[in-house]
Amino acid sequence: MAGRAREPRRAGMTDASDITVRQAERCHAPAIAAFNCALAMESEGRRLDAARVRDGVEGGLARPDICRYYVALAGGRVIGQLMITREWSDWRAGEFWWIQSVYVDPAWRGRGVFRRLYGHVESLARSTPGVCGLRLYVDRGNAAAEVYRRLGMRTTDYAVMEICWLE
Repeated sequence: MAGRAREPRRAGMTDASDITVRQAERCHAPAIAAFNCALAMESEGRRLDAARVRDGVEGGLARPDICRYYVALAGGRVIGQLMITREWSDWRAGEFWWIQSVYVDPAWRGRGVFRRLYGHVESLARSTPGVCGLRLYVDRGNAAAEVYRRLGMRTTDYAVMEICWLE
């Protein structure tokens, strides 16, 4: 068979085709919170307050009106995640879904986990009346962000600005 060589299977890992994607539930909160802390350390070199992150994840899971988490599972274990928040666009009379808190377990990177998460969310967004698109902010130094371009996303002319009272 021609094409990319398949990565050898690691001990205790299921095949990438065995990955399932679903909306997260409260039982997934510890894994999501741990991944969020790892994400902050990898992307910004920041050590987050684990208790605050756990509270934030649990609060988000309890409030699907403010955000929804989606998880990729293999063998019942969370191996990837992303969160969706919503933004109303009066210019389009529709909603953008913002993709945030993207993280894939390092042992599973390069195996299509994010592609599966993104495909699931894109399909949901396209089939949800009133949703006009997906958005994602990316750190300028994130070389791995090329995957977003390969999935059809493009860089916009907007810069993100903020003021935050919590560090």
